[in-house]
Amino acid sequence: MARPQARCQSHWPFAAQALSLPAMAKLYFYYSSMNAGKSTTLLQADFNYRERGMQTMLWTAALDDRGERAADHAIESRIGLHARAHRFAPETDLWARISAAHSVEPLSCVLVDEAQFLGEAQVWQLARVADQLGIPVLCYGLRTDFQGELFPGAKALLGIADSLIELKAVCHCGRKSSMNLRVDAEGKAVKQGAQTEIGGNDRYVALCRKHFTEALGWWK
Repeated sequence: MARPQARCQSHWPFAAQALSLPAMAKLYFYYSSMNAGKSTTLLQADFNYRERGMQTMLWTAALDDRGERAADHAIESRIGLHARAHRFAPETDLWARISAAHSVEPLSCVLVDEAQFLGEAQVWQLARVADQLGIPVLCYGLRTDFQGELFPGAKALLGIADSLIELKAVCHCGRKSSMNLRVDAEGKAVKQGAQTEIGGNDRYVALCRKHFTEALGWWK
């Protein structure tokens, strides 16, 4: 006697349709302290796509305009790699800009540098790019500021990104550096100030949590 075939039933009306859909693109967040090679990793990923004839779209924060970054060096790594990129400001509608570009020439990947400066709404727009356009979105940025507080963009990405990948940097003691200490012109720790202050190794030092708290004198 033939056994009746079991049927998979769901209370969710979209479940059966979802089973037949192709795998969705993902929203990735690569986070770290400073000097962990985020921009280098982004540019390598971009090169890998373009080497295979795939079209990408690069973004970075409009407020980071140090040196030559106004043109070919919009995204620049410490080891000298650089690339042009679109710039996002708080009012930039990333969904509108990316979907418009995708309609002209299909995109295989969107890569975002300085993702900690994204607004919450912009992070959701990038999630929509992955979910509705099927384009992988790779975001690279800092997790916390000089006071150990989450940046708005990092907070949103940590909440909704499909994949969270920590890039490792090294403290002077050899431990993993996870914190960003702001220093003044004399190299002394800065405890107060605006969350965003653009600078490089002259203004920030990547430290492990132990040496970060010691530098700020929190546990005295």
